[in-house]
Amino acid sequence: MGLKGRFEEAKKRDDHRLKDATYAVSELAGERITTREVPALPSLNERLRDDYIADCQRGVDRWNQIITKHGIDLELRLPHRGFHRAIGLFAEVKVSPDGLVLSEAAWDANKHAWLPTEADQAYVESLMQPVTERGRFANWIAPPPRGVNGRPVDFEYVRLA
Repeated sequence: MGLKGRFEEAKKRDDHRLKDATYAVSELAGERITTREVPALPSLNERLRDDYIADCQRGVDRWNQIITKHGIDLELRLPHRGFHRAIGLFAEVKVSPDGLVLSEAAWDANKHAWLPTEADQAYVESLMQPVTERGRFANWIAPPPRGVNGRPVDFEYVRLA
């Protein structure tokens, strides 16, 4: 009821008040990204971001195991925490997916290799055609083998009238 705690708070091994605790956060030192210890309480958002990144990495690791198991020569990687940020420490900084601080010119020369182009956006939008008939699915969604809660796939889950 209005209280906010850290992700998996009960698993943290600290006094939970963070009075004397510190936490390592990323910072920009000239052209390099470094880390330094800061008081833990005001850096809770960074801790949450680290927990989120670690959770995402576990998912990527599972996908990479499946990719390897199928003999595909590809490895998925998460980008650096500063890549393409709009808020926070890296909002005004151009950072490559590998974590290199770039000049504006270097960013502009490479951004289309890392981010969707306008043509990519248009293609994705072309896929997003609404399908509202019962039992029908958009062409980019595989039909499920069964419906939700044992109902048939063509059950009227939502009434659009």
